[in-house]
Amino acid sequence: MFDVAVVGGGPVGMLLAAELALQEVDVVVVERRAVPLTESKAGTLHARTAQSLDRRGLLTAVGHPTWGSVRFHFSGMFGLDLGAVTHGGPSIVGSPQAWAEHVFAERAQALGATIMRGQEVTGLDQRDDHVLLSNGVTARYVVGADGARSAVRKAAGIPFDGTGARVAALMGEVRLPPGLPGGYHRTPRGWLIVWPGGRITTYDFRGPHADREAPVTLEELQEVAEYIAGFPIPMSDPRSLTRYGDAALQARAYRSGRVLLAGDAAHVHFPWGGQGLNTGLEDAVNLGWKLAAQVKGRAPDGLLDTYHAERHPVAARVLWNVRAQNALADPDPRMDPLRELFAELMRFDEVNTYLSGMISGVDTVYDVGVPGAGWMAPDLTVTTDRGQVTLVELLRAARPLFLDLDGRSDLVRAVGTRARVVSGKADSPFQALLVRPDGYVAWTSEAGDETLRGALDRWFL
Repeated sequence: MFDVAVVGGGPVGMLLAAELALQEVDVVVVERRAVPLTESKAGTLHARTAQSLDRRGLLTAVGHPTWGSVRFHFSGMFGLDLGAVTHGGPSIVGSPQAWAEHVFAERAQALGATIMRGQEVTGLDQRDDHVLLSNGVTARYVVGADGARSAVRKAAGIPFDGTGARVAALMGEVRLPPGLPGGYHRTPRGWLIVWPGGRITTYDFRGPHADREAPVTLEELQEVAEYIAGFPIPMSDPRSLTRYGDAALQARAYRSGRVLLAGDAAHVHFPWGGQGLNTGLEDAVNLGWKLAAQVKGRAPDGLLDTYHAERHPVAARVLWNVRAQNALADPDPRMDPLRELFAELMRFDEVNTYLSGMISGVDTVYDVGVPGAGWMAPDLTVTTDRGQVTLVELLRAARPLFLDLDGRSDLVRAVGTRARVVSGKADSPFQALLVRPDGYVAWTSEAGDETLRGALDRWFL
């Protein structure tokens, strides 16, 4: 029997497996595909995901980080500067989804995870002390990372709530005529997005697909693209043609007993802002250390339930802003004044900061029960008796961390062995910080010495 079975070997499932294996959890990934996909539907990792991966030593392996000013859009209106909210870290990372999956899978296997390919899970039987999957695998806990049509979610009886599709989207890689303008193009009939390398996407607001399972043909993609553009667009050599819609759905609960959900199995939405993959990867980072603590007997009561409490509101907010972007994207010319007004508002620094923080995920703050805590700890450089070390380096092992930055031996004694203690000096307004394995601050000295024990009891045994 495995400690944990992760159903679904996409980027989210593989990163979760790597997080669990890092904590010496016996984890297996069960993936229905016999070989990994080579095409990528997503290719953008936002700043908060970049920070999380940096704290595991995966940032440069997974893609090409960009620091500083990065021009980005809200509902196809370019005017945001993501670099204005990242405060020293990467503003964005170019990382094709297939490559990220490969990097995470290699990390998981190197740490001891088992990967079983070519095995589809169609159901499960949840028992008192384990879960039996339909392919015969047993595990103490199961995580469904098996996509929007998650068999794990359905078998666990978890409702998938939200709104159905009203937009029909097509995407594919084709040979396009030279001179076709790239970028986002809104017409009175829909959206045409021309990506570098020959990828083209159409957003057709006439209604959802009658059959989501029907294969996409080159003729269908060309017909819709020409309808939206209003002129002929010759295409040839089609590859990776897919269809999808703008349904916005979220699992009512991220946990049912020994079954948990992550990634698209827990939330799906239209791809405005490239937030879906990022939200799923942050699910994995949040869940990994908590599930490992549960398996290893190191979890305080209720720790595993904080996964839903923290991550469900984050995804709900993503669905909310994506719905807003889709409403603004409506091609009806009556929406033009609203888009023009919104574009003007985006020029204000406060609006730019608000929208950029939301899209990039850097405004994510958890309710950890301690006033002034719950934010992602910055990459401090701590000068110790043995030299300098960064917080990013200290979190590579994914262990609880206590930073004593003012010689507080009384606090160090209170922490005991429940967190790694590092004493030294750093450019920080705090005398001490308690940092969770996912990089979020669980306690600060400004909250008062008397609140430290409560924070320790809440998160760590």
